[in-house]
Amino acid sequence: MLIAKNSVVTLEYRVTDSDGNLVDEGSAPMVYLHGGYDGIFPRIEESLHGKAVGDKLDIKLQPDDAFGEYDAELVNIEPRSLFPENIEVGMQFERAAEDEDDEDMLFTITDIADDKVVVDGNHPLAGVALIFACEVKGVRAASAEEISHGHIHGEGGHHH
Repeated sequence: MLIAKNSVVTLEYRVTDSDGNLVDEGSAPMVYLHGGYDGIFPRIEESLHGKAVGDKLDIKLQPDDAFGEYDAELVNIEPRSLFPENIEVGMQFERAAEDEDDEDMLFTITDIADDKVVVDGNHPLAGVALIFACEVKGVRAASAEEISHGHIHGEGGHHH
């Protein structure tokens, strides 16, 4: 069976940056519903369309294909008084969107100095080109329920 819209795809994968540094070892297989359901980056989905079990691909993702370009406007310096006492660099928090059409944003504390805290709303991999190396390990037709829900069910998928 070839990968097509409404098929469930199982991949073994590994992600590195463009210098070969490991980003994600892919310790567990990735399973997603193929066909525009946002279960995987569109560039990867396009490259996998029409492939079969055993096919191997190395897909180069530019920042715009993955986590976006780094946006310096998403880095803010906030008063230390806005945070709990026990904060540390690396902690993350979610900031609710001001407009209901916008999404909530995840911020990471990148520095704490005196009475200021630096928070960064960029994804840690923003601005990074990635290499997604994968092998197709399984392809099956999605169930009607999976298609109507827009995600896979069972092992490796969503459970209701």
